[in-house]
Amino acid sequence: MSDDDLQALRDRAAAGDNDATGRLVELAGERGDMNELRRLSEAGSADAADQLVELASEVGDLDELRRLAARGNRDAAAVLSELLDSSPSAADSSSDDSSDDSSDEDDFS
Repeated sequence: MSDDDLQALRDRAAAGDNDATGRLVELAGERGDMNELRRLSEAGSADAADQLVELASEVGDLDELRRLAARGNRDAAAVLSELLDSSPSAADSSSDDSSDDSSDEDDFS
């Protein structure tokens, strides 16, 4: 799709053409264009918001998920919580703490 075609699609979407908005969301998702998805989401497209959450999740963009969650996106909040709960750094730090405690006990024995 040429830049002119893309701009025409954006113009149609801005004028309220839901089909154009849907096509822009689809194209942005295929390209991994988070900026376009963010713009469409902020203009009120729930489909763009959903696609943005999905893409941010796929690439591990916790900042974007936090931004969306702070704006009230429950899906982003759920995905963020899931990613943070399953992050290896959280598991490593808790296992390190327990191993440190046991080694401290051994030192005092």
